[in-house]
Order: sequence, then C-alpha cells, then structure tokens
Amino acid sequence: MPAHAARLRDALLAADFTADGLLELLGAPAYTALARSETVPALRATRGDSPLQTLVRLFLLQGAVPAERAAAALPLKEALADGWIEEEDGEVRATVDVRPYGGPDGQDWFIVSDLGCAVGGAGGIGSKGGHAGAGVVLGVGGASTTLAGITIRTPVSAALDLGTGSGIQALHAAQHATLVTATDLNPRALDFTRLTLALSGAREAELLTGSLFEPVDGDTYDLIVSNPPFVISPGARLTYRDGGMGGDDLCRTLVQESGERLNDGGYAQFLANWQHVEGEEWQDRLRSWVPRGCDAWIVQREVQDITQYAELWLRDSGDHREDPERYAERYGAWLDEFEARGTRAVGFGWITLRKNPAVASGAVEPSILVEEWPHPVEQPLGAAIQNHFERQDYLRTHDDAALLADHFVLAPEVMQEQVGLPGAEDPEHVVLRQNRGMRRATKVDHIGAGFAGVCDGSLSAGRILDAIGRLTGEDPVMLRDRTPQAIRLLVEEGFLLPVREESGA
Repeated sequence: MPAHAARLRDALLAADFTADGLLELLGAPAYTALARSETVPALRATRGDSPLQTLVRLFLLQGAVPAERAAAALPLKEALADGWIEEEDGEVRATVDVRPYGGPDGQDWFIVSDLGCAVGGAGGIGSKGGHAGAGVVLGVGGASTTLAGITIRTPVSAALDLGTGSGIQALHAAQHATLVTATDLNPRALDFTRLTLALSGAREAELLTGSLFEPVDGDTYDLIVSNPPFVISPGARLTYRDGGMGGDDLCRTLVQESGERLNDGGYAQFLANWQHVEGEEWQDRLRSWVPRGCDAWIVQREVQDITQYAELWLRDSGDHREDPERYAERYGAWLDEFEARGTRAVGFGWITLRKNPAVASGAVEPSILVEEWPHPVEQPLGAAIQNHFERQDYLRTHDDAALLADHFVLAPEVMQEQVGLPGAEDPEHVVLRQNRGMRRATKVDHIGAGFAGVCDGSLSAGRILDAIGRLTGEDPVMLRDRTPQAIRLLVEEGFLLPVREESGA
C-alpha cells in the first residue's frame, strides 16, 4: 500500500474532491459531460486556483498544473514519492486517473485507473497509448456500476472479485465481507486495486494473479462477483475486454465452474455476453450453462446484431480512427468470426446463481428463470434479486392447498391501472404495476384485481376467494380450483408477499 495514502485521502477530502463536491463545483451539465468523456465544460469551470479546481485539473482532466498550486492542494512531497504524480520543469502531472466515487451509504471513495480511462479521451482505448498492449486498466463505468447495483449485500465471510480491474467490486465487497479476495490476469490491475482500496480507506484485500479460478485453487466463497472480459471478439487484443476464448466460451466457463466454488447458500453474480446462434434458442443456450446444484436467474438486457456489436467494440478500441483499410480489415475479421460460429446477434445481461443444497441433493428441482427484460429498472437491485430466490423457495414448498391456506400482502410499491375506453362502464382490463425494483407490470382479470386489492395479511387466500365468490355469484369451489395459478404468478413476480402460514382456511 502506498505509504502516504491516508494523507493524500485527507487532502482530497479537505478540498471537497468528492462526487458531491464535483457536482457543486462544475454544475450538472459539466459533471454529466465528464461521464460522456467530454472535458471542455469542466475545463471552463476550473480556470481558478482553488485546491478543488487544481485537483480536478490534475487527476480528472490530466492537465499540468504549477507545482506551487499542487502543493497547496495535496502533500506534494509524499505524492511524488508514492508515484501519484510526477514533476518536470516546475509543473506536475498525474500518473494515474483518480475519480471520486460515492459509496451506497454516502461514503467518499476514489477509483484509481490508467490515465484517461475514467473520464476524457473520447477517442477510444486505442488512443491511450502507453499500457494498451500490456493491459490497460479501466476506471468506473456503466458496466461496473450495474454489477455493483445488482449484487446482493448481505454480510458474508468470504467474497471473491474475479477479474477485479481497478477494484470497484472489491471495494464494495469490503463493506460486508470479512475477507475479500481479488484476482486478475493482468498484474497491473491488482496494483490499481491496491491503490483504490488504500485511497478509499478500505481494508486490504487478498490480491492474486491468474485467469478465472486458477489463482484460488480449491477455495470456496459465499459471494462471487465478476465483470469479466466478456467481449466476443476475434483474438485477444485488449486484456480488459477480450477473454481470449472463442465465442462466448469464457462466460460459459466462468458460470459453469462457479458452482463448485460456492458455499451452500452462496451467490455468484456476473455480467456476460452470449451468442444468438442460428437454429438454437438463446434461452436454451444459457440454461445449459447453469451448474449442477444451483438455482439461476438470467436477465437479457440488450441484444445487438453482429454489425452493431462489431462497430461498438471497434470504436471502443479506437480502430475507427485508424487507416480505413485497416479498419475494414478488422471489421471483416469480426464478421468472419461470427459467420464461422453461426452467430446472428449478441445478448448482454446479468447472471445470478445461488448454490442450493436441496437442489444438489435432488430434493427439489432447480429454479432456472431465463428472461428478456429491456425495460427500465430501479437500482440498486441486490435486495430484489435476493427476494426473487426466496420467493422461489416458497413456491416450491407450497402446493395449491398450502397457497390457499396462506396469507399475503400487496407489495407496497404496487399501483393499479384501469385500461379502457373513456366513459365505458367497466375497464377492458386491469394492470398491476411495480414502481420499484424490476418495475414489472401484469394484466389481471377482475377476480385477480379484487383479490390483490384486499390482500392485507388478515385473511387467508382461500377465505378471500370465498368472499369474492359470494360477492360476484361465482362458485367458490371453482375459484379455489382456478385461481392458485394466478396467485402463484403474482407471488413469483413480487406483486404479492407471503406473510405466514395458517391451517384451517
């Protein structure tokens, strides 16, 4: 750990070099422009000589600042000794990109990465020079914050961040795991993880070099997270994104091998890409990845055709700025790769596994949900994902009779919408809509709407149906026969929450 990281952290905080401080200094337009790699608004907002403006110029915009200005903003001698900055001809420049990052509970954290790989430099990673070939280390981005938001945050004994990069997931895990292990094929990434943890005031992690699960031998964990190099590409030019295996084999291998690395009840959560192959349902492809003894929830968030996908990652690597013939050659190589594998599109999404001893023993069938959900969601989703698996446990242990005997409440964020023509006596249909979490919506009939509307935990499901039958004139026996399937769906999707079991309903 850098010897003076604590002093540098104190200086950054004293200058209000934090996420909130940047927003106040720059204003929302310039602040959000930085996230788009546009630096001109921030440059205009930092023309003064305050410590905060100096630090923004130095660490976020990677500009040279006079040594005397730097000395007024940070412990200059110690920062030079530890290698955070370098001095030449009376000016200092940052050697790393330091970005303020707000933790989930208001913590002031800092993510350390290669220069230009957190903000600025919109020309693509290929324009970074320096360490691109050796394995550039990226800072915080949309993928890393997505994974942090979907991760289940219950206290655990041991957590593994596989492919740690600049250490974002390890930093989050350090808040609720007794021991954090972070691995990466790129040794430079582990150096950056060490810097991120030190500058954020977090506990040190066990840092191991190697690919996939090789560095951890036979160890097992309560939580495994990974934002792996999932890009499906011809070759492995960039370590941070290209896994070096053909097609989606790296993601498949990671998922399949994670089962034996989880403790009972443990979770593994990944971001991944997968191929859509001619003659194969993509859902079946992903179900085949789920390891034995695990439940799974796999959500496809986006699909791109092969031309969109190739263009996205060619821009990411800066190839669009190179010689047109070279660009065309590389573009063709991507299309050749897809054609050879029968790939027509590429999906992106989240994969969550849970090690379930009841599934491993054969006592229950695994719960494997593979779905497409491109709609907006509300992060963080960790608690919602954990609740999904708990609801699966409930439904597997409750037949229709047990379901009718139990009590339910309507989830607090659910609203009811009535859809129909203006002036009509009755709506054409009723929609229940969640305003939190996955923000699902489901259509229900008048029986389902009436049932959900009175679920406050005081009556069993069976007794509510009996009352609805008396009010509507429908046969209560028929209602009890046909309604459990609808109740099961409402529970599965989180619209209804079980309260307790009671007999004699």
